[in-house]
Amino acid sequence: MKTKNLLPFLFLALLLLSFSKKNEHVIENDYIGRNLSVKDGHLITTKIVNKLNGSTLIPTLVDEFKLRISKGTDIPEGDITLTTSDFKVISSKSFKTAQTQHLVFKLKNKKHKLELKLHYSLSDKAHYIRKQLSIISNQALTLERIDVESVTSNGAYQPYQQEAITSQAHANWKPGLGQPLYDKTSATFWGIEFPAATNKVTNNTLNCGYLWGNKILPKQTFTSYNAVCGVADDYSFIDDAFYNYIEDIRIRPLRLQVQYNSWFDYLTKVNKENFKSSVEKIHTELVDKRGVTPLNAYVIDDGWQDSRRPESDWGDELWKINDKFTPDFKETLNRVDSLQSTLGLWLSPGCFFGARNMVKKLGNQGYESLQLSMSMTGEKYMQKLEDRVLELTRKGISYYKFDGLFGHLNIRDFELNGRGTPAMPQLGLENVKANDSLLNDAKYNELKTYYLVNGTERLITIFNKMAEINPEVFIAITNGAYLSPWWLQYIDVVWMINAGDASKGSSRTEELTYRDGVYYEIFKTEHTKFPMQAIFNHEPKKTKTGESIDSFKDYLFMNMSRGTGFIELYIKPDVLSETDWDVLSEGLKWSENVFPTFNHVKMHGGDPRKNKTYGFTAWNKEQGYISFHNPSEETSIYAIKLDRKLGLSNQKDSFWLSSPLEDNLEGLKSQYSFGDTLEIILKPKEIRILNFNTTPVDWNKILN
Repeated sequence: MKTKNLLPFLFLALLLLSFSKKNEHVIENDYIGRNLSVKDGHLITTKIVNKLNGSTLIPTLVDEFKLRISKGTDIPEGDITLTTSDFKVISSKSFKTAQTQHLVFKLKNKKHKLELKLHYSLSDKAHYIRKQLSIISNQALTLERIDVESVTSNGAYQPYQQEAITSQAHANWKPGLGQPLYDKTSATFWGIEFPAATNKVTNNTLNCGYLWGNKILPKQTFTSYNAVCGVADDYSFIDDAFYNYIEDIRIRPLRLQVQYNSWFDYLTKVNKENFKSSVEKIHTELVDKRGVTPLNAYVIDDGWQDSRRPESDWGDELWKINDKFTPDFKETLNRVDSLQSTLGLWLSPGCFFGARNMVKKLGNQGYESLQLSMSMTGEKYMQKLEDRVLELTRKGISYYKFDGLFGHLNIRDFELNGRGTPAMPQLGLENVKANDSLLNDAKYNELKTYYLVNGTERLITIFNKMAEINPEVFIAITNGAYLSPWWLQYIDVVWMINAGDASKGSSRTEELTYRDGVYYEIFKTEHTKFPMQAIFNHEPKKTKTGESIDSFKDYLFMNMSRGTGFIELYIKPDVLSETDWDVLSEGLKWSENVFPTFNHVKMHGGDPRKNKTYGFTAWNKEQGYISFHNPSEETSIYAIKLDRKLGLSNQKDSFWLSSPLEDNLEGLKSQYSFGDTLEIILKPKEIRILNFNTTPVDWNKILN
């Protein structure tokens, strides 16, 4: 009798349990898991599980996403922000394709006639989960901002805090776009897979999204860029986990790109004859005589384009070739190809520098011009730019230095008139120039960011089409770009932004501390998250001879130890001596030998601009190196521990110590192991390069 009385309750309990399970959803692998729940019809994340270290992020508040919608960016009133609490879940589905799990929810908001699709995906071997949001509206609306992630956690942390979206400011261009967020308690990283995203922590809430500002038409589907959440096994090494993720999503794996650039050789006076002379001289001295691997590219910098004559006209075709080179660079392309190399070009998307003369002319012909440059969102101009760049790529140009996107070192242009980008006439800027210093004021940041977002999207379209033509194309973006690691989904290297193209200083020590001081500012002071091996730094430079062998060698090896996979030679081949070529050859061979470690390069020590001892280091399981520079006038005693913090893995193998430079091993042991502390005495101005290998290395055989 008692059992019979319990049956209804047991049935009810089983029914509730079944209902509860239907409303609990998990996507997980051996590294990471995300639990989602449907409560009162609303979708929320209940926890993120870091299986690498056993920690769990349990949100204190979950908006899950945020949509800021309006009737237009030009209408100040009426903006509303919608979150998961404004939508009801109408269906859910989980499935697997190949080695990837998928979890899809459909949501609806009747009041605003919106339908959403939230798509979570996780590859079996990935330490990160992706999330994407799609929107279908039954009425026209403007999507001003979308946060694909909005999760509150007590450990939320924003490493990069700069936000200087300046129109006029020397070496102070820090728009803060496309930087990741971290959570300290769960050792997770967060962000949007889009370079111009604005990921911010506000009141302990991780907001990962971007301003967009464009209209969504009825029944039109808008799909966001992916949000990403990944894990590290230890928060102390979350940068390493984040950079491993970035390496996974790069459009092309890191390559050692060694090339010559004509700028410091000939400036704008470059022509096919003198360029050919330099190309042949470099190949003879480095490749034929000294056995260096053929250079990847020879690059014609500013001076090839027909832009300086009064009659120059780009109305029908942008970036025409002047008469200093044969049509389509045919002769030059054939010559570099015969030397097992390729041809590269300097080109300014915004028509800065050597193309400035064309801005006014193009503007008069109906193309969207700004103050100093062309608009990166102008429909007519950008289509013409795309056509020309793709044509050059088809002709065989395999490297591009895109110099001057949104501006340059000192000044930036912004689209204020709504051509291809959202407009905000309520700001009263109708008579303001595109680069007016007034625009430095942060109250205009939203308008300026709309331009950067839409301009970035337009450039990405071009970069993707270039890769379709030549999957091995190498793209550098320099002046007017910004340091977001998510650029690497489309291009190969980014200039360090707030530095001159020539190192300042009257000595090699001063040149090094100038450039390395910028490295320190970027990575140590400002906590920029960007792979150091994908930095373009405008070095090494050698435009005169007479320098001592040791001075040039120290400078060159310290320079190479920064670990950039992009080595562009700024040299004057005709003036270099035999010993100069010897040193250059040795530096390039050393870089090629240690290149497998460059993926993990990092800076150690103090601020070079304060004359503190510092250096660079990179490791893999088989080898590593550490560079040291004491820029001060006093002897420095410097100790460094060979541990994971430096980049070593915990392994039993010992490393044999060696150096490509003479007398660099003084006072040191012949072998070192994980956990050892290396103490080194550095004389004033001294540089040392130390290599560590699991088997002994003879640098004389490698370098000579």
